[in-house]
Amino acid sequence: MQQVTVSGKNLPQEEKILNLYNWSSYIADDTIANFEKETGIKVRYDTFDSSEILHAKLVAGRSGYDVVMSSSGWGRMQAVGGLLHALDKNQLPNMKNMDPVIQAQIAKLDPQHQYMVTYLWGYTTLGINVEKVKATLGKMPMPDNAWDLLFKPEYVSKLKSCGVSLLDSPSEVVPAAMHYLGKPLASVDPRDYAEVGAMLDAIRPHITLFSSSGYINDMVNGSICVAMGWSGDLANAKRRAAALSKPLQIQPLMPKIGGIMFFDTMVIPIDAPHVGNAHKFMNYIMRPEVHASLTNKLFYANPNKEGRKFVKPEIANSPEVFPSEEEINRMGIQGKMNGEVRRLSSRIFTKFKTGY
Repeated sequence: MQQVTVSGKNLPQEEKILNLYNWSSYIADDTIANFEKETGIKVRYDTFDSSEILHAKLVAGRSGYDVVMSSSGWGRMQAVGGLLHALDKNQLPNMKNMDPVIQAQIAKLDPQHQYMVTYLWGYTTLGINVEKVKATLGKMPMPDNAWDLLFKPEYVSKLKSCGVSLLDSPSEVVPAAMHYLGKPLASVDPRDYAEVGAMLDAIRPHITLFSSSGYINDMVNGSICVAMGWSGDLANAKRRAAALSKPLQIQPLMPKIGGIMFFDTMVIPIDAPHVGNAHKFMNYIMRPEVHASLTNKLFYANPNKEGRKFVKPEIANSPEVFPSEEEINRMGIQGKMNGEVRRLSSRIFTKFKTGY
């Protein structure tokens, strides 16, 4: 039997299967097909729509997945908790293509890049239906800080009539609220959470939807006018709405104090059944043209310094996809997730969402 080497160990040749767990609608149309054709490895593909769901799978163990897409703060917690398999960089020669600026950010959470390979990056922000928001606000001017549309009752109470959607995740809503109030995103101070909780309780009557996957369609079909969402999704909604027979103007906003920057990373669960195939997939994604194809489809920035030239010019030059250095410097960055932050955030968010 042929042997393969993984992290210095000789193992039997793996079966030609890769079990992949990814965010919903977060891959290019031909990514899987091209990988399967080239390698002969059959990909079994499942999706999730919140970091909490993914984390629960990893904690439970025996998920059967070989590669999962973990947001960087969560990935650190999973690595520290012994839930991830260390990378064999000898099997990842395309890591040389990665942007050192992005690598330096990831190294703050994953020193020596032992567990995480960045898939795409973006930021959490607000998107609006320009016509509906202006009509609903009437003579009330747009705020200087776009987050006011969500977190100030005088704005969101008016916008309720045309629909306001929030991401259905404590690890998204609570850090955004912390950032708005000038608190550390990964605070463990109960006083900070009390302040966040009071602010969220004040806007709860005006939130019409919690959604982490359907809000793109809701923006395009006009059923909501304000959405807290991820930059690529909102940029995608903007382009889809502009292509309608009766175009809508959807506009992702860049708040004065910045959005919340995130990095989605590829990691290998500790009990992954096909570790060698997992490395092959990661290395494939890090090809410049493959990483660029993800950006061209999804409107999220990729971390591949060699891949930018393969990105369509209108996307490569879009500030919604690739923000300026000044805008990036204003952003909050998803902090070091840990059990205490999860507990405090989940408690606040559950009370906010359900009233209990």
